[in-house]
Amino acid sequence: MRKLQRCLIATVALPLGIGQAQDSTGFSHADSLRGSNGPGRAWWDVTFYDLHVRVDPADSSIRGYNAIVYRVLAANQEMQIDLRAPLDADSIVQRGRFLTYRRDGDALFVTLTATQRPGERDTIRVYYHGRPRVARRAPWDGGFVWATDSLGRPWIATANEGVGASVWWPNKDFRADEPDSQRIAITVPSAIADVSNGRLRSADANAESTTTYEWFVANPINNYDVAVNAGHYAHLTDTYQGEKGKLTLDFWPLDYHADTARKQFEQVKPMLKCFEHWFGPYPWYQDGYKLVETPHLGMEHQSAVAYGNKYKNGYAGRDLSGTGWGMNWDFIIVHESGHEWFGNSITAQDPADMWVQEGFTNYSEGLFTECQSGKAAGAQYIIGSRRNIRNDRPIIASFGVEHEGSSDMYYKTGSMLHMIRQVVDDDAKWREILRGLNSTFWHKTVTGAEVRAYINRRAEIDFDPVFAQYLMTTRIPTLEYVLSDSIVRYRWTNVVPGFVMPVRVTIGGVRQWLRPSEIWRTTRIASARRGGTLEVDPDFYVTKRELARAIPDVSFRAPKNGPSIGTITKDPIIPSERGICCSTSQADRKAGRR
Repeated sequence: MRKLQRCLIATVALPLGIGQAQDSTGFSHADSLRGSNGPGRAWWDVTFYDLHVRVDPADSSIRGYNAIVYRVLAANQEMQIDLRAPLDADSIVQRGRFLTYRRDGDALFVTLTATQRPGERDTIRVYYHGRPRVARRAPWDGGFVWATDSLGRPWIATANEGVGASVWWPNKDFRADEPDSQRIAITVPSAIADVSNGRLRSADANAESTTTYEWFVANPINNYDVAVNAGHYAHLTDTYQGEKGKLTLDFWPLDYHADTARKQFEQVKPMLKCFEHWFGPYPWYQDGYKLVETPHLGMEHQSAVAYGNKYKNGYAGRDLSGTGWGMNWDFIIVHESGHEWFGNSITAQDPADMWVQEGFTNYSEGLFTECQSGKAAGAQYIIGSRRNIRNDRPIIASFGVEHEGSSDMYYKTGSMLHMIRQVVDDDAKWREILRGLNSTFWHKTVTGAEVRAYINRRAEIDFDPVFAQYLMTTRIPTLEYVLSDSIVRYRWTNVVPGFVMPVRVTIGGVRQWLRPSEIWRTTRIASARRGGTLEVDPDFYVTKRELARAIPDVSFRAPKNGPSIGTITKDPIIPSERGICCSTSQADRKAGRR
C-alpha cells in the first residue's frame, strides 16, 4: 500500500506562496520592530541571560537587571534591546562604561563601546525598574499577575507568550534567538517562595525579610517561557524512569492543595510514557519536570509547567471534544506538557507559524486518548474537536510583524495531522516521523517550511497541497461524486489549484481508497457493492456532495458520409438534495460550520 500512496499525491507548485511572508499592510513600525530580525538584532546571537529581579507585591513593582552575553555575527555598534513600557531602563553598562541609548516605542537602541567584531563575545547589563503591565486575562492577554489565594495571601505569576517577555524583563524579544542557558534569580518576600524554570541552586535569605531564589536552566529556553511563580507552596517530589533514565518530578501546589494535587498529578507518569513513545525522550532531563499551581489557567513554561485547572479533568471541567473522552484526563497537564516537545524543544521562529506548536500539541491530546483508551477513542477525540473550528481566517499569518493566525491553529491543524496519518497509512512510519521531528529539531527554533519539508521527505509523499489547503485557506475540500450501479465518478472541488489527496470511503459497505483530483475520475464498482451509498471515512476532514444526472445521456454522431469521430456523450450533472458533510458532527452541521 505504501508504494501505491507515494504516487497518490503529485508534486505541485504551491500557488499560495506557503511559508513566504504574507501581506503586512496595516501593521505598524512597532510591529516590525517587535517581529522582524532587524539591523539592531541580526548581527548578534544571544548565548546567556543572567536575570536578577526583585518582585514587590506591596506596590506591584519590580526592579533588577539582566546581563546579556552575546556572540558577534557581523560588525555593528548599535544593539536593539526590548523593554516594554511602562518599564524604564535606569542604565545600560558595558565594560564598566555607561552606554547611551534611545527609545523607539518598546525598543531600546543602544550604542555600544565600540564597533563589534565578528566572532567576539561580550556582555552588557541593563538595569531597570517599574510597574510591569498587568495581565488582563492571563495567559491570553498576558503580563504580570498580582493575585491572592483563598486565604488572602500574595500569589504572583507571569504569563506573556503573546505580549512578549520584554513585558517584564529586558531581552532580545525575538523567538528565533534563544540563549544556550540562563540564570533566573528572583527575590520575593520571605513569606512566599518563588518557583521558576530549571533547577533550584540556592535560596538565600536577605536582611530586608526577602529571599532570593536562584534557578538555573541548563538548556536553550524561549524567553516567553521564563517565569515567576511565587506563593505559599507545598513541595511534592517523585521520579519517572524514562527513555533517558531517571527524570525528577517536582510538584508545587498551594500548601492547602497538597493532598488533592498528589492525587491529580498521578496523571503525569502515564502522560510522559505516552509522549515519550510517540515523540521521543522528554527534552529537559537536565532541568527536570515541574508542575506549578498558578492563578491563571496554564502555560507551557519550560520545565516549570504552569497549572491552574483547579484539579479537574477536562478543560476547566468540560470536554472540548464533546465526546466524553476528554473527561478522562486533565487537559492542562496533558496539553501544556505536550508543549515541552512542540513549542519548547521545537519552537516556531515566527508566531505566524504557531501551527507547529499548537497544532502538534492539540494532536498530542488525541494521541494521549489513544494511549489510554485505544486508537478509535483517539480518533473520536480529534474528530469531535472539529466542532471548535471557526474557519474565520488562515492559520498561517503575516511574517515579521509578530502576528498570529486563526485559533484554528489548534483544532484544524490537529485534524490535518490526524488526516495525514491516515494517508501515510503506516502507524510505525508515522511514529518514526513524529520522533524524527523531535530528534532532528531537538532544542531548535524552526520555520514551518522546515517542518513541512521534513514530513514530506520522511513520508515520501508531497503533502504541500494539503498544507496549503488547510493552513492557508478557510476552504474545506469537497468530494463531489456521481454514484451509479456500476461506477463512481468523483473529483475534489473547493480546493487550491493542484490539490490532490487520497481519501478513504465506504461504498456498499466495503472500504476502499479513492484518488480524487480536480479532474473527474471514474472507478468501477464491484457488483457486490452496487445499490449502496458512499460514505467518507470521518478521519478525513472534508465534505462530500453527491451529484445526480440532470438529463439522460445524449449521443451525437458524425454526419452521414462525414469523418468517423465516434460517439460523444454529454453527462451534465447537478447537485442533489443529499449533499452533506461527511466528517463532522451533527451539531457542526446544524451550526453551519462546514
